[in-house]
Amino acid sequence: MNKPGILIIDDEAQIRKLLEITLQSNDYAVTQASSGKEGIIQAANHPPDMIILDLGLPDTDGHEVLKQLREWYTNPIIILSVQSSEEDIIKALDNGANDYLIKPFRTGELLARMRSALRSVITDEARVVITIGDLQIDLAQRTVKKKGETIKLTATEYTLLSLFARNEGKVLTHHYLLKEVWGPGFINQSQYLRVFLAQLRKKIENDPNRPEYLVTESGVGYRLVSKE
Repeated sequence: MNKPGILIIDDEAQIRKLLEITLQSNDYAVTQASSGKEGIIQAANHPPDMIILDLGLPDTDGHEVLKQLREWYTNPIIILSVQSSEEDIIKALDNGANDYLIKPFRTGELLARMRSALRSVITDEARVVITIGDLQIDLAQRTVKKKGETIKLTATEYTLLSLFARNEGKVLTHHYLLKEVWGPGFINQSQYLRVFLAQLRKKIENDPNRPEYLVTESGVGYRLVSKE
């Protein structure tokens, strides 16, 4: 079985070495680039299964590198950066990053986020039924079951949940969710999102006040995660 290939784009040699040792010991094949231009060339010549991208690059702004990559690269991209402002996080996620971790980071958390992002490559529309924990979302039949029992959702609730399911583990920003579900004219209507998320949690969570599936990323958005 081939090892998943990970491209690290980061100008800090110590970080690249730490990541290389950590990832190789967890059965990943690692390549490195120390600049945005080098990273884009490597990704184009030998497309990896995932890219770990720093935003503070010496030659090109990391946000611009992300946008250029997303013009053609469809596999997961995880941002690993010291830039911790809400604005930077939302901008990166809206530009197509699958996840965002702030340096210094915990290697265990990075590995978990990587596994989740790589699973999302399989969890796409080619899979008719998406299973996440006790939930089963049938995209063809537009039905949702929990522990085998059908859950009745409104059309909007189903659209919202199916959007999360197709992006399992990925943070979806408020802006993205409002635009995709309600349209561009509603991107500032955050109350719509709060109301429907609360309704959805009442139907799919064991305890809506302590959600295990639809997890809040404070100030940024939400993600659907498996309890496992």
